[in-house]
Amino acid sequence: MQPVLISNATKMALPDVGPVSVPVGQPVAQLKCSEAVSLPDKQVEAGVWECTPGVWSRQVKQAELCHFVAGHCFFTPEGGQPMEIRAGDAVFFPLNSRGIWDVRETVRKTYVTFTY
Repeated sequence: MQPVLISNATKMALPDVGPVSVPVGQPVAQLKCSEAVSLPDKQVEAGVWECTPGVWSRQVKQAELCHFVAGHCFFTPEGGQPMEIRAGDAVFFPLNSRGIWDVRETVRKTYVTFTY
């Protein structure tokens, strides 16, 4: 496999994915995503993801490393304290991280999900 360049992640056009699967109230956040790499046999995916304002529950089974390139939000892990996240921040989510997203300003991030 060759290296994959994700060019201009802050402004690239992203296809609509639809609403979040577990919204908590209104407005219901809408998602956009573009996969740049998908290796199902290795359980690895990488790309660019965007979410409009709203509150919703995260239920991702894989680990994730992401770098926020735009927006403002909070993430409160189950049993933990809220984390304020802004453009320029990077976050690592361990396997099976659960919690509540509260997106205040549309966020965009580059991400890699994987299993370890």
